[in-house]
Amino acid sequence: MAGRAVVVGGGIGGLAAGIGLRAAGWEVTVLERSAGLPETGTGLGIWPTAMRALDTLGVGDEVRRRARRQGGGSIRRPDGSRIAAIDVDRLERRHGEPVHLITRPALLAALAGALPGPALRFAAPVVDPGALVDAYDLVVGADGINSVVRVALHGQRCPLRYAGAVAWRGVADVELSEGGETWGRGRRFGLTPIGDGRTNWYASVRLPKGHPAPVDDVAELRRLFGDWHPPVRRVLDVLTPPGVLRHEIRDLTPLPSYVAGRTALLGDAAHAMTPDLGQGACQALIDAVALADCVRDADDLPAALRAYDRRRRRPTQRIAAGARWAGRLAQARRLLPVRDAVLRLALAAGPPA
Repeated sequence: MAGRAVVVGGGIGGLAAGIGLRAAGWEVTVLERSAGLPETGTGLGIWPTAMRALDTLGVGDEVRRRARRQGGGSIRRPDGSRIAAIDVDRLERRHGEPVHLITRPALLAALAGALPGPALRFAAPVVDPGALVDAYDLVVGADGINSVVRVALHGQRCPLRYAGAVAWRGVADVELSEGGETWGRGRRFGLTPIGDGRTNWYASVRLPKGHPAPVDDVAELRRLFGDWHPPVRRVLDVLTPPGVLRHEIRDLTPLPSYVAGRTALLGDAAHAMTPDLGQGACQALIDAVALADCVRDADDLPAALRAYDRRRRRPTQRIAAGARWAGRLAQARRLLPVRDAVLRLALAAGPPA
């Protein structure tokens, strides 16, 4: 069975779903509310399982060409002393593939390049997902953490949850030799060199819900982290307000199903998670491949979508729960020696691939 499919959202998961469904024989339209592909954005780590998904979609080699191998790093204390090392070489030996680092714009460009122009419509927001069900055989909600398709399926029964922290992020014109995170008491600072004299950075602090935003984000970051070890200070020294994004960290209350009738959810629309394991984009890619596989040659579309739900809901919700736990661990305020010991054990067990 194949027919007409509409994908709401032209982000990573939505574009990947469009590619996969076209390969499965569907006529696909991807509706994206923004006016075009973004020109700026931070970096993403593409883990081996997600790279295999990109290979399935036929864009793996293009992503590798645009990406660079993510180097190792360390988890440190604010004074620079090391808590644990991040062994990316062991991951590569285990899975035969490194973690690839690519900017969000570059990944989106690679995915969009695999779709024919008419299939991707920009400046096409969706207000009433119900109308799409009447016009298409399959509706895919890939419209992110504030998904209108999810609300159409579940209402407000599974709301977004504040994860207990506020985050800042951006890209700094600083060349660093090593990345990683620095963990303090209730706060942390992350650094990821992306080449060409630039470094992704992010910072997060445990704060109560509704805590007022600072008047000056850069000044606040320097107040919170200005006495940390030199790589953090080097980034803080070059920050300017236009390059700093601030937001509350939220995730999604677990859904009872990712599907209903002829509609399916994927990516953040289905399982928005905190960024603590770096798996949001990766899981969206894997969702897209699984969805296309389940509906390929299916005689009963609702049954095929239920198979997709069985394949993806439990694994992604486990990862989301792990990300929430990891965020709490990283920003613990008490028992820091115990926290550091737990981190070392977790890294010894190996990261998700």
